[in-house]
Amino acid sequence: MDLFRSRPPEAARVAEIKAWVVERFGLSGAETVMVTELRCSEPGCPPLETVIAVLASGSGNRQFKLHKSVAELTRADVAGL
Repeated sequence: MDLFRSRPPEAARVAEIKAWVVERFGLSGAETVMVTELRCSEPGCPPLETVIAVLASGSGNRQFKLHKSVAELTRADVAGL
């Protein structure tokens, strides 16, 4: 099973989503934000989902899965995390 799209999302769009995550959680810049779009072909699985991970030493890591592609995500989606 190929979990990654053959064409990655646009870097500018991923950077925009990362900025929304930093704003949403009031991150200081010491944390790492990762945005990954995955494809799933398993039954009942959405065709594309976006995984957002916030990696922070000392305060724990957080991971969120949104059942939308990177292109479909909105600021409101991130605000709802």
